[in-house]
Amino acid sequence: MWVASSTEGLLRPTAVALGKFDGVHLGHHKVIQPILPPAKSEERREDGENLHKYSPTSPTQPQEQTYSTVVTFDPHPLEFFTGQPRALLTPLDEKVQQLRSLGVEQLVLLPFDKELSALSPEDFVDKILVQQLQCRRISVGQDFCFGKQRRGTAKELQLLAAKHHIPVTIVPLETYTDNAPIQEAPISTSLIRHSLESGDIKNANLLLGRPYTLIGVVVQGQQMGRTIGFPTANLQLPNDKFIPRQGVYAVRVAILNETADATTSSPSLGVMNIGNRPTVNGSNLSVEVHLFDWSSDLYGKKLAVQLVEFLRPEQKFPSLAALKHQIQLDCTVAREVLNSQC
Repeated sequence: MWVASSTEGLLRPTAVALGKFDGVHLGHHKVIQPILPPAKSEERREDGENLHKYSPTSPTQPQEQTYSTVVTFDPHPLEFFTGQPRALLTPLDEKVQQLRSLGVEQLVLLPFDKELSALSPEDFVDKILVQQLQCRRISVGQDFCFGKQRRGTAKELQLLAAKHHIPVTIVPLETYTDNAPIQEAPISTSLIRHSLESGDIKNANLLLGRPYTLIGVVVQGQQMGRTIGFPTANLQLPNDKFIPRQGVYAVRVAILNETADATTSSPSLGVMNIGNRPTVNGSNLSVEVHLFDWSSDLYGKKLAVQLVEFLRPEQKFPSLAALKHQIQLDCTVAREVLNSQC
C-alpha cells in the first residue's frame, strides 16, 4: 500500500473514503467498503448489496479503473486545535497494517494545518477532491464534517460533489447491541477509548472487530521479575499509542517480523501489567509481559500483545512475597480465561 503525506505522486483517478479512521473499527470498515476494488469488496461484503450500487457507470459499460484511497489528516484535527498531543488507537504503522488488510491501495495523510483548516467546504471539494485527487467516487460516514469550522456535512458534500458528477455514498453509523441494558449504540472511536479506559476489553474488542493490540520492542528493564520467578519483557510502545486502564491483563503474544510486521511465531499466552509498579516504588509507567512456559531471550524483538481480558487493577503489596503470590494467582486465572477461548 502506498502511503503519502501529500497528494503528489498518487495513482489517479481515485475512489476516496474520507475520515479520521483512528482505530479502523467496524464502523470504519463499512465506510471503506464502497471504495474497494470489486474483488476486495466481494470478499468483505456481508449484506448482499449489489456491487454496482456505488459505481458511476452501469454494469454493462466498461468501468474506468480507480485506486482505492483512504484520505485522513495528520496531525489529528483535535491535536492541531488544542495544541495537545493525542494518543491514538492506531498509530500510523498500525493504521497502515489494518488498511492494507482491508485491501486499500493508498493512504493519504493530508497535512492538517492553518491553510487546510481554513478551506471552505466548497474549496475543499474543488481543490482537494477534484483537482488534486481526481475523485471518481467518495464514501463518508453520516456524521462526517469538513471545511472551515466543520461547517460542511455529509449531505452538503453530496451536493457539492454532484456538481462535478461525483457520487457520494453516505454510510449510516454502524451500531452494536449493548446487552446491559439491551440497546442499540453507534460504534465510535470515542466509545472504544472509553471502554479501554474502564478496562472493558471485551467491549472494545467487539467494537474493533479484533483484539486491541499493543505493538512494541522489548527493551532492558529493571529485571525485578526474575528475582521472584516471573521474568517479564519490558515493552517500548510508540509515544502516541493509546494506553488502556492500568492493571493486569490476560494476553496473547506474537513475535513479529521486523520488516513486514508478519507473525513469526505461534501466539503465546501470558499476563501483562500496565502501571508504575508501586510495590517496588516505581515512578514511571511501564508495560511488562510475562509469557507462560517461555525461556528464550526476547530483547530487541518486536511483540504484538493482544488484550483478551482485564483481570484486576494495579495495587501495592506489602512485600515481594505477597506480590509473587498474587502473580501466581493472576497466571492461574489468565490461563483459565485464555484456554477457555481457544
